[in-house]
Amino acid sequence: MATSIVVAFIIVIAFLIVFSLFFRFVPLGLWISARASGVRVSIGSLVVMRFRRVNPAKVIMPMIKATKAGLEINMNELEAHLLAGGSVDRVVDALIAAQSAQIPLEFEQSRAIDLAGRNVLEAVKMSVNPKVIETPVVAAIAKDGIELRAKARVTVRANISRLVGGAGEETIIARVGEGIVTTVGSAPTHKEVLENPDLISRTVLSKGLDAGTAFEILSIDIADVDVGRNIGAQLQMDQAEADRRIAQAKAEERRAMAVAQEHEMRARVVEAEAEVPLAMAAALREGKLGVMDYHEMQNVISDTRMRDAIAGTDAAKKAAEEKK
Repeated sequence: MATSIVVAFIIVIAFLIVFSLFFRFVPLGLWISARASGVRVSIGSLVVMRFRRVNPAKVIMPMIKATKAGLEINMNELEAHLLAGGSVDRVVDALIAAQSAQIPLEFEQSRAIDLAGRNVLEAVKMSVNPKVIETPVVAAIAKDGIELRAKARVTVRANISRLVGGAGEETIIARVGEGIVTTVGSAPTHKEVLENPDLISRTVLSKGLDAGTAFEILSIDIADVDVGRNIGAQLQMDQAEADRRIAQAKAEERRAMAVAQEHEMRARVVEAEAEVPLAMAAALREGKLGVMDYHEMQNVISDTRMRDAIAGTDAAKKAAEEKK
């Protein structure tokens, strides 16, 4: 009796294992859902997907959505897109959204956009509901030297035909910033830009900034314009300071040359004075100068030195008294 119970228990366990393995490799519930939704697929195809390491639900569920929406999509194409690393759900949702919004979008185009790394569903949504891109503050200088700081809001709509290979939002922001700098820089005065901020919008829009991008620019609105620094006055002050330093350097150079020339003249005087004793000695030898004449000259030199010393002392006392 106990042996029969054990055998029956083993049979039940084996049956459960076989049953679970069967439903693991044979997604019967998914097949029933597909048939009930009008998707023609065989159980064998679902089992083969398992062997190809493809999750059948990731293919069948989007197929059910596409069929219910009236789209004609080949299941093999969905499986190939999944194997290529794409998002089948996103592609199918984008096709359904494009059909509802009456936007022309083919499966191959949607598949290429998804494989390119762009969100095709977001692109379709942006085609229906345009996106507003806010640029950072752009500083530009008018011809009168006044700096203006402007911020713009760019309304763009996705251009589905240029999503593959088209530039992104960073390019739009850079081009708008370039247009703002060009417009403000060409204005005669900053007041003209402040009075007509739409001048920036018209100039930027006329440049066709959306060329080669994945977007279509609908409008450019100047959100804020502030007056910044007086760059022209600052440049003039810097130039004046530079001129002053140059003039000061040239004056210092002339003073140094004058001092050098003075030292040179003094050196020549000292050199000439050094030749006087030699000349006197030669005159004494040649008899052109007498002894009495020499003593008289020495007396004159001593008297001159004494007078210089007295004058120097008086000058020092007078200077000390002036300091007191």
